[in-house]
Amino acid sequence: MVRTLIMDKENYTTMNEFILLGLTDRPELQIPLFVIFLWIYAVSLVGNLGMVVLIGIDSRLHTPMYFFLCHLSFVDFCYSTVITPKMLVNFVADVNVISFSECAVQFYLFGSCAGIEGFLLAAMAYDRYNAICNPLLYKAIMSWKVCAYLVIASFLAGFINAAIHTYFTFQLQFCDSNIINHFFCDTPPLLALSCSDIHINLIIIFVFATFNELSCLLTILVSYSYILSAILRISTSEGRHRAFSTCASHLLAVTIFFGTILFMYLRPSSSHSMDQDKIVSVFYTVMIPMLNPLIYSLRNREVKDAVKKAVGRKIF
Repeated sequence: MVRTLIMDKENYTTMNEFILLGLTDRPELQIPLFVIFLWIYAVSLVGNLGMVVLIGIDSRLHTPMYFFLCHLSFVDFCYSTVITPKMLVNFVADVNVISFSECAVQFYLFGSCAGIEGFLLAAMAYDRYNAICNPLLYKAIMSWKVCAYLVIASFLAGFINAAIHTYFTFQLQFCDSNIINHFFCDTPPLLALSCSDIHINLIIIFVFATFNELSCLLTILVSYSYILSAILRISTSEGRHRAFSTCASHLLAVTIFFGTILFMYLRPSSSHSMDQDKIVSVFYTVMIPMLNPLIYSLRNREVKDAVKKAVGRKIF
């Protein structure tokens, strides 16, 4: 096992590199898991990049909803790429080493993608609210300028939030061990390695996580409460079904994403288990980027029609 330790002036040990224990230490599972996650990653890449290309080439999808979905698919592509390739290497490598700087970069990019995705989902809920509750003013309210501002704000909020967490996490002193009991550089296992006082980090995590999650969730819940009220006022069952179908995909994506994030980071620390955390982490770092394009394509008639048109054009 490789461990590089440099003594500093305060008699702490500063890590040059970390060792990732990975998802499992059972040798017989390494190759099967490699094949499974390689397949998941391939589906995620094809689905998300395909969604970006499809929205770009089909003029029928040049609407605010698909403008947000295009950026969500791009973020999911980045989200998956930040975590999965290193995870795949770890399944076949003898020693799963990641340098201190690589760990910090992965930590920052992962935090950025997670934050951006949450804010984009909130922006998409606001878009659905205006489409259903203010149909006559929809184009005026959700102009391309407003959509661009919402996307830019989502990216900036995600980048700034991740930068703050990364700065305070990697200012800590890591000592005694450089072994991370995880398959990527995440907050709980890094804090577990620190020999510094982590109270400030815990406060920052609680404050920012609470603000970010609550602001996004409140936007989504308020938007959908108005949407539900508007749908119930529709006189025909066909009209209610059509209105609900435009929100079903987004609502499912929101439930999966925020459900796993809240379970992972806002439950009591006494209930944390690293093995349990790894399983939950697999779901929101690897599975969700694969599921989102499937959710929006299989449950959305416009996307399915655009796929048929694109495939038909390619064939003929």
